[in-house]
Amino acid sequence: MKKIIILALGLFVAGAANAQSPIRLGVKAGLNLPNIIKGDGNNDFKTKVNPGFNAGITLDINLIKGLAFTPELLYSTKGYKAETGFGEFTQTTHFIDIPILASINVGGTGLNLVVGPQVSFLTSTKNKFENGFGTVVIQDEYNEDADKFKKSLVGGVIGFRYDINDKFDLHGRYSLDFQKNNEDGTKQTPEYKNQVFSVGVGVKF
Repeated sequence: MKKIIILALGLFVAGAANAQSPIRLGVKAGLNLPNIIKGDGNNDFKTKVNPGFNAGITLDINLIKGLAFTPELLYSTKGYKAETGFGEFTQTTHFIDIPILASINVGGTGLNLVVGPQVSFLTSTKNKFENGFGTVVIQDEYNEDADKFKKSLVGGVIGFRYDINDKFDLHGRYSLDFQKNNEDGTKQTPEYKNQVFSVGVGVKF
């Protein structure tokens, strides 16, 4: 966790050092609608959205008129749900996301296109199985399948931000991992990529 924080701070400081105009700190929070894109491994099952959330801090660093560097440091939950013949399986994964985004203003309005890479660090996983007889929860998934999950993933983000005024904004985006969570999927630990649709609000100081 210390390495994650140091990396995030380093990215923020690097952006600040190269900025030519004021920097604005902000906070944001929103709803995550995550699911997975299954790979070619053992994946004979259907999945659906496992709602979650994201929250964290942002920086707006204006580079030139209409273009800003906007890195973020977010806590984000992802995962999926799957219906099986024995009940419902839910996997919730917890990540530290570091999107490194460019914000491009559209036509001098409050609308901005945001796009850029993202690095995600897995912090914990919870697997839950529910049927008519009860619920079984495996926290942190540090059992025999633990080493099958990659602890860091590279992905991308695309979306929009609408600035209501100079303090408040609304945003929506789609993020996708470019890497699979593992290379040898099983029914317990399937081979997949995370994908997340999210909406939320932001406040700048």
